[in-house]
Amino acid sequence: MAGAAFFDLDRTLLRGASGPLITEALQAAGLVSERTLPAQQAIYRLFDIVGENLPSIGLARAAAMAAKGWSFDTMREAGKAAAENLEGLVAPYAKPIIAEHKAAGRPIVLATTTPEALVRPLADLLGFDDVVATMYEHADGVLTGALAGGFVWSRGKLDAVRAWAASNGVDLDESYAYSDSIYDAPLLNAVGHPFAVNPDPRLQLFASVRRWPVLHFDVPAGVPKVMRVEPADILKLGARPELFPYARFDIGGVERIPKDGPAIVVANHRSYFDTVALGLTVLKAGRSPRFLGKKEVFDAPVVGQLATALGGIRVDRGTGSAEPLKKAAEAIEGGEIVALMPQGTIPRGAAFFDPVLKGRYGAARLAAMTGAPVIPIGLWGTEKVWPRSERVPRVWNILRPPHITVRVGKPVALDRTDEDADTEAIMRALMNLLPAEARKQRTPSEEELRLATPANATKN
Repeated sequence: MAGAAFFDLDRTLLRGASGPLITEALQAAGLVSERTLPAQQAIYRLFDIVGENLPSIGLARAAAMAAKGWSFDTMREAGKAAAENLEGLVAPYAKPIIAEHKAAGRPIVLATTTPEALVRPLADLLGFDDVVATMYEHADGVLTGALAGGFVWSRGKLDAVRAWAASNGVDLDESYAYSDSIYDAPLLNAVGHPFAVNPDPRLQLFASVRRWPVLHFDVPAGVPKVMRVEPADILKLGARPELFPYARFDIGGVERIPKDGPAIVVANHRSYFDTVALGLTVLKAGRSPRFLGKKEVFDAPVVGQLATALGGIRVDRGTGSAEPLKKAAEAIEGGEIVALMPQGTIPRGAAFFDPVLKGRYGAARLAAMTGAPVIPIGLWGTEKVWPRSERVPRVWNILRPPHITVRVGKPVALDRTDEDADTEAIMRALMNLLPAEARKQRTPSEEELRLATPANATKN
């Protein structure tokens, strides 16, 4: 027998609780009074902070009796009305995992305590194969106030999943389960592939002891979170140019970086310090950049782990693999900002002084795949902080720190069907953001050539 994939709803598949949006739909349908909302909203807020708790489960358990006398059809229509809004709460990185299970031929099942009539429309909208959920009894189209079957929570959820698996020829030992709650530990224990997703504190500890994988569907794989905080959130608080006393930053046009939603940020490449300048600029806009970077960065001690923790996307040049662009597209689909340098590597020697920037197709191809806006950022002076010829930045240069200019441009107008033309347009936009001296052809001095050449010229 084959396995299936079971997904919990609140704080697992969704980024928070479904209750507020479902309650709004029930209120709009005339099934819920406004007088009941304040207490419910307080419980929902508690749920969002600490995860599933006894007050929220008590509310869910009492809901069947409170619904006595409701029209079942009206309740179902409220579920349909809520589905579209709930879809907007789906955690972005849940979708690729769902797609992987579908590609493997596994049934995708929503397993939740929330009443089946209220969540099946969402499951249908997301392409789930079935729903295991609490069923409300109804007679002649009216809810009786009783349950039709057990309460699908904790051991009750496991019992319901086992019954579903037996009816559908599914082997739980071959199955996957995803949940945030310690109360779903029985279900997670019962499957061959358990995953703690955005786990509450108790499940976090339990998963550590059992060595279960811990995931967060709202950030890329490899990005850790503690109490819903990721490393990039901490960097936002401390992303101040003053922390780099060996450089002076002049950053302009930050308002052109979208405050929310997907975007592709591109910059020219002059130094290993470009990542710092570009990162500071995007963080200053209140966003967390996901960098596309060479594998050498990810293989480096400490720096590599940090790059992964910040949601970096590894690029192994020369393999021709489409995986990095696929992961970047997934990040953009999740509303993220992906940052890359179309030149691919820092020009060396005489090429460093060429006023015409030459780029690779990655940014143009990603823009065509996703439709996301491409925001150009011109960098100048970073090579004075960290020359190409040196292995470390000049952190000792604090008395006369070099001046770094960062300019954010308007979104690049792209055709999105012609990679050559779009790459040229992106590189022109970057050149236009650089100072006039960058666009003049000149002969560099021997010292300038030395600084622009790696210490070991056989390596990039």
